[in-house]
Amino acid sequence: MARGISVKTLLGKKHETFTLDGILGEVLGEQESSGIWVLYGNEKNGKTTLALMIAEALTQFGSVSYISGEEGTGFSFQQNVKRSKIDLKQTKIKFYDYLEIPEIEAMLSKRQASRIVVIDNATSYVDDLKSAVLRKLKMKFPKVLFIIMAHEEKNEPTTAMAKLAKKLCNVYIRVVGLTAFVGGRCKGGTIIIDDQKAMLYHGSEITKQ
Repeated sequence: MARGISVKTLLGKKHETFTLDGILGEVLGEQESSGIWVLYGNEKNGKTTLALMIAEALTQFGSVSYISGEEGTGFSFQQNVKRSKIDLKQTKIKFYDYLEIPEIEAMLSKRQASRIVVIDNATSYVDDLKSAVLRKLKMKFPKVLFIIMAHEEKNEPTTAMAKLAKKLCNVYIRVVGLTAFVGGRCKGGTIIIDDQKAMLYHGSEITKQ
């Protein structure tokens, strides 16, 4: 039978957290180092560029496995990495083509496994990463931060799994016209991915979507 805990026990629990530098720190504040984030938007709006920038920022706190399940690690993804201006000396990010779910589990079960996993994106896992599988991954690897990327439809993530991820997440980021609108269990705010292109898309005033 499940047992409840007292207020004193609850407030005495320790959680591993981090705070990023710069604009990411301003909009996200202090975040738990595990759980789920969701990053979504239409194609060619800057999702991958932003995800790569966030991935590099998170290397301050642990290694990152970036699974490029949709694009793979070919030419177009290579160009995205160039645009994100990741330091060529960066060794804490490892890139992977599509991995089967058992392969992801095996990777995360290793002694020196990554603490952050980016899945790019939900559509490429529509047959494999069902809602129940996402819950199991979260439970099996409670110290891992999963960043789920997704396309959008009617301003919300596509696929049932991505929609569930948004309900479970600590942070969600919607990318529109080279601009990211951040919400969830955080201060929230706006991040401009590319100043000039964002201005062309949104005009002189960028407001929260």
